[in-house]
Amino acid sequence: MTQVTTSRAMSPEAIAEVEREAQRKIKQRYWLVISLRLAILVIILGGWELSATMQWIDPFFFSQPSLIVIQIYDWIMEGTSQGPLWVQVMVTLEETVLGFLIGSVAGIIAGIALGRNKLMSDVFSLYIQIANSIPRVVLGSIFVIALGLGMASKVALAVVMVFFVVFGNAFQGVREADRYMIANAQILGASRRQVTTAVVIPSALSWILASLHVSFGFALVGAVVGEFLGSKQGIGLLISTAQGAFNASGVFAAMIVLAVVALLADYLLTSLEKRLLKWRPAAF
Repeated sequence: MTQVTTSRAMSPEAIAEVEREAQRKIKQRYWLVISLRLAILVIILGGWELSATMQWIDPFFFSQPSLIVIQIYDWIMEGTSQGPLWVQVMVTLEETVLGFLIGSVAGIIAGIALGRNKLMSDVFSLYIQIANSIPRVVLGSIFVIALGLGMASKVALAVVMVFFVVFGNAFQGVREADRYMIANAQILGASRRQVTTAVVIPSALSWILASLHVSFGFALVGAVVGEFLGSKQGIGLLISTAQGAFNASGVFAAMIVLAVVALLADYLLTSLEKRLLKWRPAAF
């Protein structure tokens, strides 16, 4: 037994070599993923450009990457028909962030409150199901009529889009909290409020943060749809204007701008999630 244990023991140099090999493989996989992503992007854009150039698809309806780049460049250098491009981005981003924050806070509070109160959950569950079954995008027209063409109608639609996503995850996260930990906290004399803040909310935090990635996209959709239905500025108005002018390049260019905004927001949310969930093991 002693001989087997001694033969299996590794020296510090061997351990360091194993760690270096593991780090090398991690870096290789990282660059492999980056290379494959770039290759797929080149194939898609190259095939799109080639198909439009060879008239396999009609560029009038589907545009082509080179025309989209020219459109974005023109918007950056000369501005849009509604004003500078950055103003349109900031208007849409402001509406999105306000709707995201209000909807997220309301969804978290409602989800935790109903998740911790069985009576309230039973009473309001039917009404929540009814409200959640309504196509929320349709409410944009009502908000535009009631609140006008300003920011309020777009924020309201973004709030509605976000609320049910965050509420559902917060509610489920509270229901999935470890019952043994709750019981132990109660045995130790913790009050209901202390159990909620010290046990239930931390347990539901991963559920809540997971919903924020999706809900920001819904907030962006709500803001853009609201602008599309009626507004004075914003990326949604750019899309509507380009559509009215049969400018496919403008529609795709606005979509790319939206995608960049969404990716930046997702990066920030991922960074926040990593800071708040440091205890969670890294995914492999």
